[in-house]
Amino acid sequence: MLMTEPSIDRCELLCLDLPHAERIRALLPSLAEAEVLAAAARALSDPTRLTIASALLEGDELCVCDMAWVVGQSQNLVSHHLRQLKVAGLVTSRRQARMVMYQLTDRGRSLTEAVFGHTGRRPAEVRHV
Repeated sequence: MLMTEPSIDRCELLCLDLPHAERIRALLPSLAEAEVLAAAARALSDPTRLTIASALLEGDELCVCDMAWVVGQSQNLVSHHLRQLKVAGLVTSRRQARMVMYQLTDRGRSLTEAVFGHTGRRPAEVRHV
């Protein structure tokens, strides 16, 4: 006979503070909003894109050729990842003569800073524990 342990994810008692729970529920994002937010978070889940976002956090605005040198990747690869960050709403671009300049959006800046924690340290100062 197979014995299973009781699930710790189950609650046998209803101990809900209904007004408190309703306030929380009212603040939750809609499914559509959650999908947009999840897409933005996924955009930074790639190490190359996170490195690019980190470079933009430090450098404010960079062209693709400078960004490629800074992150140590090819211009084609960096351009590809910048397009993905742009689609996710994390970077904006503007043309300056023959160069395209990239900059983090407010959401991109906030999300990149959140990934590195609220310590006030810059990404380069983050160390593995």
